[in-house]
Parts: sequence; structure tokens; C-alpha cells
Amino acid sequence: MSDDLKQSILNRVAEDLVGIESKLSDNLRPHLDLVCDIARHILFSGGKRLRPLLMVISARLCRYTGGDTHKFATIFEFLHAATLLHDDLVDGAAIRRGRPVAHTVWDNPSAVLVGDFLLARSLTIAAETGRPRIIRVIAEITENMSQGEIHQLMRKGAIDLTEAEYREVIRRKTAVLFEGACRASAILADVSQQKEAALGAYGLNLGLAFQMADDLLDYTADSAVLGKQVGADLREGKLTLPIIHALQNAGDGNRERMLRIVRNKDFSAAEFKTLIELLNHCGSLDYTRRMAAEHIRQAKQALAVFEPCPAKELLLDIADYALARKI
Repeated sequence: MSDDLKQSILNRVAEDLVGIESKLSDNLRPHLDLVCDIARHILFSGGKRLRPLLMVISARLCRYTGGDTHKFATIFEFLHAATLLHDDLVDGAAIRRGRPVAHTVWDNPSAVLVGDFLLARSLTIAAETGRPRIIRVIAEITENMSQGEIHQLMRKGAIDLTEAEYREVIRRKTAVLFEGACRASAILADVSQQKEAALGAYGLNLGLAFQMADDLLDYTADSAVLGKQVGADLREGKLTLPIIHALQNAGDGNRERMLRIVRNKDFSAAEFKTLIELLNHCGSLDYTRRMAAEHIRQAKQALAVFEPCPAKELLLDIADYALARKI
């Protein structure tokens, strides 16, 4: 089902993807070769382009008739790419989308500085919209993502991390970018505050569900399909919702077994298999799926203020795919 849905979505956004790819390349010129090389390494390595697509489709839903939506949509891919460059360095990651991460191909300072460049480039493009409110949205996204990363870093490996803390981290690190992409379109189109709020709620809930589904894949996906090592989050000291729920709900014996694995970043494949069995025993994987599904329900409900149209149908399908995807 997810493969069919994915192909259906891709068929409907094919022209938009071509336009976005073109504008991503255009907006890296004429910059230093090193900037272009590292930016292209992260930008053109198989990303889904979901965030810029959300802006383009949301603009269509709002009946925006101005030009340059593909160009403005690159704001959100540049922001996303910048966070990936920084995150991979902070996390000590080795693989991203099946390829070596940028700081291992070049070096740490270069990866950081190109991430900074992409953040600055996104603000420059935002300024070209001529809408101060969009510039403010981008600035708030950047601040939120930074705070989310700092919060996660401060609580790295903390076994007492709460679900509320986890939700706040993923709201700041992931969901606000989805929310901003949708809200920016509403601002461009000058729609009502009700519709802007509705698109913001759609994006925020979609982003929360997307991250929960992503965290679930760390325990359920095949590493060759996922493009990174399964269990990578745990090895990096990131406790996500499945682990948080299990530690809070397991009996003393199972909790101690989990803690021994969680605290050992060099856990074996057999230990990881045991951990997954314990997560299933505690109902933690199912719980994470239910929470993600609830956010998808809220995202789809938020679009009720819009009349039926192809753009709305596409956003609803994207919400369903965010939950059903395998990568």
C-alpha cells in the first residue's frame, strides 16, 4: 500500500520536483567550489524534498497565483540540509542516506561553515519574498531548531528523559520546519488567519508524526533500505519514544535488561534483537505507532476548512504516507 501511495504522490508532484531541483542548483551559484561541493553532497543525495513540496502544494491549496513558489520553497530544503550537516557532526554520525556524512568526506570546520551558509542563504531567499512575516517565520524556525538540538545534546543518554521532553525536542527540531513551510504559503497567498492557522496545524502535526515514524524505523527497518545503521539513534545516545515508553512501563527485571543494552553503545546484533523483543513486549512500538497516527488524524482534520481540490487531496495523501512509509 505504501509503495503504491508513494508512486501516486510522486506522479502528481513530478513537475514540481523538477522545478525545485532546478532552483536548488540555481541558488548555489555563484558560490565557492567548496560550498557547492558540500552543499550538493547533502542536498542531492536522495532527500524526499517533502518540506519544499509542502510549501508548493500549500500555496496551490491557497490559490496563490504569484511566481517563484519553487524558488521560495528551497528555503525549507536549505534549512533542512543545514540542520543535517550540523546534526551529523554533533551526533558523530557516519552514514546519511547511504553515503558517508559530509564532515568525514571533508572536515568538521567545512561542514559547520557550509551549514551556516545554507542557513544564511535561506534567510536571503526569504527576504526576496518581500514579506517581513515570512522572514520572521524563518528566523523563528532557525531559533527553535537550534534550541531543540541543544536540548537534545544536554539530555543525551539521559535514561530519565520524559515523553514530554521528547515531544518538545521533536517539535523544535522537526515539526516547526513542516509547520513553517505550510504557513509561509498561507502568508504569501494572504489567506485568512483561520486558514493560515489550519495549515500551520497540519504541518506541525505532520512533522510530529513524521519524526515519530522515523524513530520507529530505527527499530523496525532494514539498514540497507533506511540508508543508515539500524539502531543508530540509540548508539548516538538518543532516547526516542519507543525506549522512553518501554522504560516507563517495563517491570523491574525487563527494565534492567533494557538499561544494560541502552547504556552500552557497542551493543551486539543479538542484544539489539533482544531489545526489540522487549519493546514489543511492553507495547512500545505499537504505542509509538498510535501516537503518530493520532497526529496524522489531527493533521488531516486541520484541513477541513479547505474545500475539496487536488491540492488538498495530495496533502491528505502525504499525511497517510508519512505514517506508512518504510524509509
